[in-house]
Formats: sequence, C-alpha cells, structure tokens
Amino acid sequence: MATKKHVERHSGAVLEAEQSRLKPPPLFKVLLLNDDYTPMDFVVAVLQKFFSMNREQATRVMLQVHREGAGVCGVYPRDMATTKVEQVSNYARQHQHPLACVMEET
Repeated sequence: MATKKHVERHSGAVLEAEQSRLKPPPLFKVLLLNDDYTPMDFVVAVLQKFFSMNREQATRVMLQVHREGAGVCGVYPRDMATTKVEQVSNYARQHQHPLACVMEET
C-alpha cells in the first residue's frame, strides 16, 4: 500500500515527512486438542461458554476435534488468545477433564 507524503517548504529546502502504516499485530489460532477422556458434551459446553458459539457451531468444531485431532475455536490477538487458553484450561481442570487448549500463530 502506498504511503502518504507530506511536503513542507522551510528556508528553501524541501522536507518530506513520510507516514508509514503500522503493521497489524500477529493473530493466534486457539485450538482444542482431542483426548480419549473428555466427554463430547463438555467440549460443546466449553465452545459455547468461552467462544460464544451456538450449539450447532460448537458441535461442528467438537466433531472436528474428535475426527481430526484438533479444532479451531477462534482467531485472536495474542493477549486475548492467551486469556482464552488459560480460561479453558482452568475450567477443564476444575471439572477434572484433561482437555487441552493451545494457541499458535496464524
């Protein structure tokens, strides 16, 4: 994308100030990983509670986790992704499930 240039004349010299665009922060995928112990209903409930999915969306992602070993819950900036991972991990531990939630850069 082109940058904007501002030309200013000062004492006969031409000064150019170039405005550059900031690069957007990196985004991170939050994923749930399959295991042999966490009930499917619990995974659906987690997706609804922490990722604001309706039952149909949550069921689709849960089946992806079950069949493919991992499923994307959402894509967020680093801080938000970290928070989601911590919330899900803590919630799963509180309910004595080994459900793993991780993040990876897109």
